[in-house]
Amino acid sequence: MSFQGYLKTIKEKTGLGPEQLKSKADEKGFTEAGKLKATVKASEIVNWLKEEYNLGHGHSMAVYALLKGIKDENSK
Repeated sequence: MSFQGYLKTIKEKTGLGPEQLKSKADEKGFTEAGKLKATVKASEIVNWLKEEYNLGHGHSMAVYALLKGIKDENSK
């Protein structure tokens, strides 16, 4: 699945787009100044998204990549 495919499915399932996901991560204390804190592990993001939004591992890792800055909303 492409990164855009992941984002589309996440939006359909949760109603949250990339900016809203970033805001939610900030509310949870995972990010600071729009960047993922160095101490936050991928497993923390995966567990959060699984518990609150019932996302699977792959979709959660896509959000992790977004928060870490590896990918952005224009990545393919």
